[in-house]
Amino acid sequence: MILSQVFQTQSVLNDDEVALCQRVFDHVVLAKQVKSDAERQDLAARIIQSYQHGVTDEEALLRLLI
Repeated sequence: MILSQVFQTQSVLNDDEVALCQRVFDHVVLAKQVKSDAERQDLAARIIQSYQHGVTDEEALLRLLI
């Protein structure tokens, strides 16, 4: 889901950054039991946007989104 969102937003993230965002996405989906595709897409977009705006620490992203 993160990778497709990266392509949609035409974001430039390297492989390590995408992997970090994917880990955060997977953790939040499990913790919040996100089920719908719309919610997952919104979450992926929020993670990428937050990362691009300077929240680049994995734990900080998790705290922000949970």
